[in-house]
Amino acid sequence: MTTEDTTETKGVRLTAGDAELTVSPEDGCRIGSLRIGGTELLRQGPRFGSFPMVPWCGRTGLGRFRNGGRTHQLPVNSPPHAIHGTGRNVEWAPVSTGQSSAAFTYDLADPWPYEGRVTQTFELSPDSLTVTMSVETEGDSFPAQAGWHPWFLRNLGDGGADVEIGADAGIGADAGIGPDVEIAFDAAWQEERGEDHLPTGRRIAPKPGPWDDCFGMPQGVDVTLTWPGRLELKVTSRTEWVVVYDEQAEAVCVEPQSGPPNGLNLLPRLVTPIEPLEIAMTWSWRTLG
Repeated sequence: MTTEDTTETKGVRLTAGDAELTVSPEDGCRIGSLRIGGTELLRQGPRFGSFPMVPWCGRTGLGRFRNGGRTHQLPVNSPPHAIHGTGRNVEWAPVSTGQSSAAFTYDLADPWPYEGRVTQTFELSPDSLTVTMSVETEGDSFPAQAGWHPWFLRNLGDGGADVEIGADAGIGADAGIGPDVEIAFDAAWQEERGEDHLPTGRRIAPKPGPWDDCFGMPQGVDVTLTWPGRLELKVTSRTEWVVVYDEQAEAVCVEPQSGPPNGLNLLPRLVTPIEPLEIAMTWSWRTLG
């Protein structure tokens, strides 16, 4: 089953007001499409929509992590590292579906070495979407992460072209259809990124973009995407970690996640029989102009 190379957005369709959401449980339970007033906000084609990252986020160094005295090897799907978890590669089972809400699950299995269950829920309103994810163990405790990797269109006209990357916390260039999206946020720190694309463990002052970097926001993730004259969308979450990626011409990514890249090693969060891992994010929007 493909995870990044389909242009179809078949799946479960939710509606609320003029908002339309399509969830594709057969394709990693990703959000395949989000339309506001008929305008698509997520990239289509290769690397489309927004997929869940679980049971780890971003890169896990060399695909290895430890749990107590045991070392585990994950498939190296982004050499030399393992990237973005296994949840995006499997079909999820529906638990409930309604006009504006839905829930899905999948059971952790090989190549993940521990048994458990992941649940993802979607709640759509006319001006917001809230997505939650939980990871539960069905036996031994294990470290895990969860988060989301959306591909927001850089430009709501044609996806963007002839892009210039600004030197501050914003991106802007007139692509002939309209101005490109601007990204604004106030992070307390940036995780220093090594040549291997993994955090070094040092926290540094946030640098100007372009970014493929993890930022710390202790008061909770709060990032604003603005398509001037068209739409403003806020990404919020109680988690303090967010990766911002804006190095592609067609899309930008704002990725709330429960820990930094390589977090299974740098900052392990144990899922235990009495303490599941839970994370939520909200996209809220308003039209401009």
